[in-house]
Amino acid sequence: MPEIDTTRKNALNSIAKSLPKEELLYDLAEFFKIFGDSSRIRILSILREEKLCVNEISFLLQISPSAVSHQLRILRQARLVRYQKIGKEVFYSLDDDHIEKILDQGLEHINEM
Repeated sequence: MPEIDTTRKNALNSIAKSLPKEELLYDLAEFFKIFGDSSRIRILSILREEKLCVNEISFLLQISPSAVSHQLRILRQARLVRYQKIGKEVFYSLDDDHIEKILDQGLEHINEM
């Protein structure tokens, strides 16, 4: 352990006490992993516009419906998207406004680079 003077130790201990619990940080890391796939980001971006079904998302992204369904399952499990069954069709949308804000913040950060 490195040597730290007492005054700095007290300040550092205060910082350590204010950190989120390790379990919460782990959950946050898992949450951000979801954004590590460009197909999922593209799906989230599309769903900002309106509710869409798998075939419509597949058409827009030019990937197979099964690939879209796989990514939607991951996004649903992470509570980033939700679905609504209307007749025989299932439509997907962003789960809430927080998701749009996360996307906006990420884009803003990237555009600053």
